[in-house]
Amino acid sequence: VQLQASGGGLVQAGGSLRLSCAASGRTFSSFTMGWFRQAPGKEREFVAAISGSGTYTDVADSVKGRFTISRDSAKNTVFLQMNSVKPDDTAVYYCVMRRTVAAATRDKDEYAYWGQETQVTVSS
Repeated sequence: VQLQASGGGLVQAGGSLRLSCAASGRTFSSFTMGWFRQAPGKEREFVAAISGSGTYTDVADSVKGRFTISRDSAKNTVFLQMNSVKPDDTAVYYCVMRRTVAAATRDKDEYAYWGQETQVTVSS
């Protein structure tokens, strides 16, 4: 399984950015997918997750109301729409996927597959 993330870059505070993550290989459209991030000097933290069916989503309090997670299961792709970004959103972002048909979770240890990092930098 490979997770290919794209869409990161430099954006001004208050602006928008959309991250995409395409899963390839032995993937299942019913698996939970999500995003984590890690800022310099900080621990990796949960950002958002979406169930395989797309009917359940979970978003961290720090980004609630600003970030939206969605998926196109037919294409095994998950998206993170980032609006009203803040300098605190600056981090490397990781796309993740669970290995089994299980509920969305904020526990990073429950995600078996991790994509390469994509850098998001928000300027003030």
